[in-house]
Amino acid sequence: MGAHKLLGPFREGNNVTQSTRSIATRRRAGSIPEGRRLYVIGDVHGRRDLLDRLAQAIRSDLAAEPARDPLCIFLGDYIDRGPHSAEVLERLSTNDWPLPFVALRGNHEQMLLTFLDDENYLEAWRHFGGLETLYSFGIDVHKVLQTSAFGDAQHRLKELLPASTIDFIAATPSSYQLGDYYFCHAGIRPGIALADQREQDLLWIREEFTESSAEHEKIIVHGHTPVEQPEVKFNRINIDTGAYITGTLTCLVLEDNVQRFLST
Repeated sequence: MGAHKLLGPFREGNNVTQSTRSIATRRRAGSIPEGRRLYVIGDVHGRRDLLDRLAQAIRSDLAAEPARDPLCIFLGDYIDRGPHSAEVLERLSTNDWPLPFVALRGNHEQMLLTFLDDENYLEAWRHFGGLETLYSFGIDVHKVLQTSAFGDAQHRLKELLPASTIDFIAATPSSYQLGDYYFCHAGIRPGIALADQREQDLLWIREEFTESSAEHEKIIVHGHTPVEQPEVKFNRINIDTGAYITGTLTCLVLEDNVQRFLST
């Protein structure tokens, strides 16, 4: 259950690529306020190398075509599975990014917060990549597993996590919206007003949302469920391209009524 099912054959890439698509031809067009540009980034999962590469791509994009009021939105899951969770958290929590950003909470950040309160939660978290996160902070995960020293691992992580980083994670919101778009990590519960969505669904929902043909109040932009390439449907856009496995971290760029993609 902890392993992601990869939907389609991934193609690993080493270069930043860009594509452009007008959404005016979709059955339901979406737009954001004039003068804004959003860079929306999918699940990072401990791939600091890809995050660095995408940061440079965004800088180049802004240099080539300046925007008056750009904003970056991260869709959550900064940690686990990949090798650089500690470095990713350090970069974001210290605001080391080329433009202002909103960092949403993913289910993996929620698992980390739960472990900080309950040492026994490591039994569940380790099946979702939690050990990779502990290892990225220099914690001996082999000893943790051999001795079931979950309390020691919890104590050590609390020592190694700066208070500012814990505050950063704890302050992450579960959703954001602008114009015709609603941004969250996993998706929404169809048939429920956006204002009434439960955080559990925003962080964890899968098939009930991804298989729904319902038209929502806004176009939902999400990650959480890895796909071969960005999945653009009339009611949602999925930009989780399985970075920790594929080497492809995807960024959706929204401006006026046009969408385009940057990817590593």
